[in-house]
Amino acid sequence: MASPAPEPHRYDFAAAEPRWQREWAARGCFHVADCPADGRRKYYVLEMFPYPSGRIHMGHVRNYTLGDVISRWRRMQGMNVLQPMGWDAFGLPAEGAAERNGVAPAQWTYDNIAAMRDQLKRLGLAYDWRREIATCRPEYYRWEQWLFTRLYRKGLAYRATAPVNWCPKDQTVLANEQVVDGRCWRCDTLVERREIPQWFLRITAYADELLAGLDGLPGWPERVATMQRNWIGRSEGAEIRFTVEGFGTLTVFTTRPDTLMGATYLAVAAEHPLAVAACAERPEVARFREECRVTQTAEAAVETMEKRGVDTGRRAVHPLTGGTLPVYAANFVLMGYGEGAVMAVPAHDERDFAFAQRYGLPVVPVVVPEDYQGAPGDLVRDAAYTGPGRLVDSGPFTGLTSNDARARVVEALASIGAGAPRVQLRLRDWGVSRQRYWGAPIPMIYCEACGVVPVPDQDLPVRLPEDVVITQGGSALALRADFVNVSCPQCGTAARRETDTFDTFMESSWYYARYCCHDNDRGMLDARVRHWLPVDQYIGGIEHAILHLLYARFFNKLLRDEGLLGNDEPFTRLLTQGMVLKDGTKMSKSKGNTVDPQALIEQYGADTARLFIMFAAPPEQSLEWSDDAVAGAHRFLRRLWGLARAATQRPRPANGDYDESHRALRADMQALLDQALRDYERYHFNTVVAACMGLANILQRLLDEPASDSGTRLSYEGLSLVLRLLAPIVPHITHRLWQDLGFMPEAIIDAPWPTVDAEALKRATVRLVVQVNGKRRAEITVDADCDRAAIEARALGDEAVMRHLGGKSVAKVVVVPGRLVNIVSV
Repeated sequence: MASPAPEPHRYDFAAAEPRWQREWAARGCFHVADCPADGRRKYYVLEMFPYPSGRIHMGHVRNYTLGDVISRWRRMQGMNVLQPMGWDAFGLPAEGAAERNGVAPAQWTYDNIAAMRDQLKRLGLAYDWRREIATCRPEYYRWEQWLFTRLYRKGLAYRATAPVNWCPKDQTVLANEQVVDGRCWRCDTLVERREIPQWFLRITAYADELLAGLDGLPGWPERVATMQRNWIGRSEGAEIRFTVEGFGTLTVFTTRPDTLMGATYLAVAAEHPLAVAACAERPEVARFREECRVTQTAEAAVETMEKRGVDTGRRAVHPLTGGTLPVYAANFVLMGYGEGAVMAVPAHDERDFAFAQRYGLPVVPVVVPEDYQGAPGDLVRDAAYTGPGRLVDSGPFTGLTSNDARARVVEALASIGAGAPRVQLRLRDWGVSRQRYWGAPIPMIYCEACGVVPVPDQDLPVRLPEDVVITQGGSALALRADFVNVSCPQCGTAARRETDTFDTFMESSWYYARYCCHDNDRGMLDARVRHWLPVDQYIGGIEHAILHLLYARFFNKLLRDEGLLGNDEPFTRLLTQGMVLKDGTKMSKSKGNTVDPQALIEQYGADTARLFIMFAAPPEQSLEWSDDAVAGAHRFLRRLWGLARAATQRPRPANGDYDESHRALRADMQALLDQALRDYERYHFNTVVAACMGLANILQRLLDEPASDSGTRLSYEGLSLVLRLLAPIVPHITHRLWQDLGFMPEAIIDAPWPTVDAEALKRATVRLVVQVNGKRRAEITVDADCDRAAIEARALGDEAVMRHLGGKSVAKVVVVPGRLVNIVSV
């Protein structure tokens, strides 16, 4: 790349940054070969891809700058780095925006992709744009349709009626996480509970492997692994079968079979067949079931809501005592979890206790702490006792510990056919149906003669019509006769297509693999995935810790079991970056506290935005926006520009030795380099920048000196170090200065990563801070091999130290080798 005309006074980022971006693109600097002939180690860096909303925000800037710094750093280390970009392009927001603007969601989405692509390019991100994907393109979703038909034939995809969160305004199913305070997260409409046919993927079949796999991911934050373990929620306990008069058998699951003798009622979900049957006899049960239609299906919401219920009039027989227990329909029991029925032990469960208090039901304690001496009833007078202990008032189990009683109770139940040990999961199968238009069509056909028929391979993809203009709620697909009406692939008679579309988590669960073989039009994946996967470094927000990351892990295992890839887990290392805050709260349009990255780049340049983002906080922590800090980052870049321009005014001398004073400064440089290299490995980019600022201070000292071969030689060496350390963070200005200073190779992105000169770190002398009673009072220079006695004598003899001691006696002297001396006076 030819150097531009000199700019001695200032760095014109507005002209320079687009220029270098164009030249990088023209040279294909970031085009990556799948299997380079030179045998370089592969490194796959990936950030969670964005939804094409039309404008990037500061969260995008942080996420993608983090990935870009890692990508450029690894490239300078000599690795073959893949860093792609694409678009999570389906979803309900596009329908709402398109309806408001009177355009088709497809047009709105493609226009936004074009706008956001240009905005991201202005950040100078080192993407291989040839691999760009958009999940709304048929060449992408064709293959997840293909996979779905295979999963259906294997029994891993199935259709069933299930209770769901239903938004009557948007007329679609909502995930539990999309319900906020009982209302739709998008339109604030009160959510209803409905039972409708849904398509599911059998993720529970992989629950044990998903759980065990978390132990093999040391590069993941423990917080994320814990969240996934809790979401999967593997519990060991027992199933207990109660006989219900006029109904049959009611099965419950409990992790506390030791408390069975304290059960005083059973509770079933409002949708449970027992509750439905009771409606004919008790109108109040029917009214209660209607009220529960607006109850959420999320466990977290159920835990916090007021516990209400109604007596169904049915009685269950206790399997061990023969006594009868009332059966209530209750809003805290969910049909989608377990059997939709629970055994209630108010004395030993807080939820059961609250319900019993409300409806005047008995509270019977059967477990007390080991050392408890009082009356059992006193223990649970005001609250449930939920801990372990010894059993009381429990017939043949009285006196046993909770742990021993669990096994003995299950044995007793098994002997009469009323129970057995059981493992239960909190995880439920993944409902992938959405009743909206802008999504990948589910490739199934309904035929009256043949039933459910997968679309044959040769008829894939089932293309989503892109000329649809949204004018009303519900699925526009259901109104398109040209889409719905088809012939059955098996018998040829009239049939209809499925009009539900896939949950958009489907697309985001395998995109990381498709990047590896984006141009393959003959298969979902090919051999290239075995070269690139797993992703070496994945980056995204903590808010995706459960659903997206869990589904991606699940999809990886599905693809593996289809023989499409060889790795067990998709992401080796995971970095969850913190939020960008302003005035202490997350930036959002609703709060009116956003900062437009486009305006920031126009005012200060992309390098300033990148430098501020990296310097303001460690990646995992939240970042507080500061206009002053942004201006400070820009000032540092101007200072770097000035230092480099000053150096070019001094002819670069030939290689040679340094004089003694410059050897000491070089040791300081190498120490800062050593710190920065270690901080890169830990992703402490904020302290990398701090080390570079320290190097700039040394350079300033050198350039303030009268010119000498030794000083000029060291200033060029220092600039070579600081420019390479900063190149991944601020690639534009470092690229220009590297050329201006005449360093080789011509492009800094092709320069080798710096290494520490271990010999230079072996200083002849060291500087030590001297404190008097904990306060810094002086600085002394001593020989590196100076013994403790000599260090003490040198410190005590310092004029400033003697002045601050003021003739007082010295109680002790603490020497921290290589760092400081603390003198404590009497």
